[in-house]
Amino acid sequence: MRNRTRAPVSSASARTDVRIQRTRALLHEALGALMHEKSYDRITVADILQRARVSRSTFYIHFRDKDALLTSSMRALLPGTLSTGGAGASDGAERMAAFSLPLLTHIHQHRRSAPARLGERGRAILHEHLRRVLAEWIASTIEERHRSRRAPVTSELLAQHIASTFVLIPAPA
Repeated sequence: MRNRTRAPVSSASARTDVRIQRTRALLHEALGALMHEKSYDRITVADILQRARVSRSTFYIHFRDKDALLTSSMRALLPGTLSTGGAGASDGAERMAAFSLPLLTHIHQHRRSAPARLGERGRAILHEHLRRVLAEWIASTIEERHRSRRAPVTSELLAQHIASTFVLIPAPA
């Protein structure tokens, strides 16, 4: 009997992962480009498909609707932005708010370079998703320290409060 070496099974799944990542990137880029041209409320799934050169069935394999694509786009952008915060933070309060400067800087840069037109509905979706993602990030940042102090407020409630307050502060005109 000859010993045959087989190609690893993971190589096919790695190719699939690359295709999935490429398709999602095309859809994210298409939505972002369209949001610089017209209001989010006026963008249709057909517009996104045409810009990304992706079929309708492929879109719906990845996303439920354009709102799901928007929230996915935000989730993809935030980790890089949030990871830069908190590196030098020494106390708990500083760590809890460390996300704010990098996130505000990111928002400011994109607001100046090419203002996205979210519209009322898009803004509401963006704010809710941002609040949820920030709350998760803050909770994970403070969970360990907060648990050891037997605080009267749970870290989840504190994180929700901080994230909600951050999102509700109006941006300067």
